[in-house]
Amino acid sequence: MQRFHHSQFSDARRLSELKLAAGQRVSVCIPTLNEAETIGPIIATIRAELVERVPLVDEILVIDSNSTDGTCECAGRAGAAVLQSARIAPETGTHTGKGENLWKALQASEGSIICYIDGDISNFHPGFVTGLIGPLLADPEIDYVKAYYERPLARGDSTHAAGGGRVSEILVRPMISLFYPELAGILQPLSGEYAARRALLESLSFPTGYGVEIAHLIDLARAGVLERIAQTDLEKRIHRNRDDGDLGDTAFAILRVIFRRLERDGKLSIASTLTDIHQRWLIDETGIESVTRRIPEPERPPLRPEDLRFLR
Repeated sequence: MQRFHHSQFSDARRLSELKLAAGQRVSVCIPTLNEAETIGPIIATIRAELVERVPLVDEILVIDSNSTDGTCECAGRAGAAVLQSARIAPETGTHTGKGENLWKALQASEGSIICYIDGDISNFHPGFVTGLIGPLLADPEIDYVKAYYERPLARGDSTHAAGGGRVSEILVRPMISLFYPELAGILQPLSGEYAARRALLESLSFPTGYGVEIAHLIDLARAGVLERIAQTDLEKRIHRNRDDGDLGDTAFAILRVIFRRLERDGKLSIASTLTDIHQRWLIDETGIESVTRRIPEPERPPLRPEDLRFLR
């Protein structure tokens, strides 16, 4: 599995020439829910550096889940096309979740190369885009590019160099080691920054929540095409760290997705139906509170299940 550094693709003009020569179009798609603090600078950077200075990115789409903090207004002022997830392909219904927005983005975008970027990055730079789409433009044998990076952890007013990516390290890596060791070489299995060819993405299922990234990797491994995945070092990703309760909900959703695939792949037999209710406790100086969340994590089907050109 090839690894790159984003600096290898810093020549955006050269990438634009490769794009035009190959007849490709690039869409940057950003799923959002209340990201007003960071979404404006992300889009402004993409537009200034990769749309206006160099015509590399053809469209910037923000797919929003009814933000209430002004995210949509900030994104629109910065130059993105802003769409509400529920209004895209309304005949398919709607779910709340990151994976839902990514699936809807496929239907709203026009690019032959899709670059997904999270909307909460506070140290965004053009390499987040050029480093991910660069391998796809430079090498036709690469179809899917995952980001990896250092993930600092903010605690109060201080930032620690390591400690981010807790769900990856505590849950996902052990599950990969136990059941999908062929994925052990993926450095950031849950990274929200990745780029892929449209035909590949349209052949994959999309869990509607946070299980979408690990689902893609497991399904690509099952199809025997891991050699067509590359990884790019983006150096560092700084974002809003979530509390343990939120991370527990994320882990619950990811476990549901993994267990469905373990049973599908004949690695485990589940004797009873898995619950979709996550129960946890909030304990502080005011007392003990029970917190219950229903997290079904349904999956959106492939948009073109018959197109298996990449899944061979």
